[in-house]
Amino acid sequence: MTVQDWLLDSDPALRWQVLRDLSDAPPDAVAAERARVATEGWGARLLALRGEDGQWAGGACFPADFRGDFSRGQPWTATLPTLTLLRDLGVEPDARPVRETIALVGENCRWEHAGQPFFAGEVEPCINGRTVAIGAYFGVDVDGIVARLLAEQLSDGGWNCEAENGSVRASFATTICVLEGLLEHERATGGSAAAVASRRRGQEYLLDRRLFRRLSTGEVVDQDWLRFSFPTWWHYDVLRALDYFRATGDAPDPRLAEAVAMLRSKQQPDGTWLLENTHPGSVHFSMEDGDGRPSRWNTLRALRVLDWYGDAH
Repeated sequence: MTVQDWLLDSDPALRWQVLRDLSDAPPDAVAAERARVATEGWGARLLALRGEDGQWAGGACFPADFRGDFSRGQPWTATLPTLTLLRDLGVEPDARPVRETIALVGENCRWEHAGQPFFAGEVEPCINGRTVAIGAYFGVDVDGIVARLLAEQLSDGGWNCEAENGSVRASFATTICVLEGLLEHERATGGSAAAVASRRRGQEYLLDRRLFRRLSTGEVVDQDWLRFSFPTWWHYDVLRALDYFRATGDAPDPRLAEAVAMLRSKQQPDGTWLLENTHPGSVHFSMEDGDGRPSRWNTLRALRVLDWYGDAH
């Protein structure tokens, strides 16, 4: 079995992306496979776990019964992480159960911070970046959150959830959440000149640091960023950043070379990449076999990054 055969021997959410990104499959075959995400496998399971009010676990960022105990990690079963995962799976925004869900979320879901409507966003840029990505992907107007994010960009080009508490330096994790949101919004709306400029300035923050190094010393900021996870949730790692740059459609920047070399070095002899850093916390269900085992999601994302990078070199 080839690596591509192994990737295709999986869920529709993976198969349609393999067909699109790693094969010469015709567009109608890709579309047909993608259409199955809402009715079969992981996508259908997630939609079936939704409450009658459109929410998951009764809450926006956290389950309704969560009391702030992070000793076993953050629960990933509320509405924000679940919609983020459905976007990652590539569920069709126009599928009937999806349209129904998004309408109900808009009507009923409120942020824990101060009861703001879900698609109005709240105060943390990392949450708002992901909300923009969700809203833009599912066809909801999130221009108000985008305007807030543009106003909150820090002088170094990035964003930080602690800015309201006085932080003046960006965070890699917050910055990638915002960049992904702005890119999705740009795809959906064309993007204003100000938003496009803001996103490109945010990219420079990551590129100047080679995606994982301190600007001041060149040291690796966090060794965990060199260990790949899926789902990433709000967390940062180098594969997530590389997949973002691939998704922009731009030619690879020379400052990505070290990160790409590191990605190549982690390919296993059988051609796969491992799941390395699962973020603790309750989930609806597992999609992989656990850390230290070959990961279809990481392998798919790594191969499409290398295809994009290799096409330009």
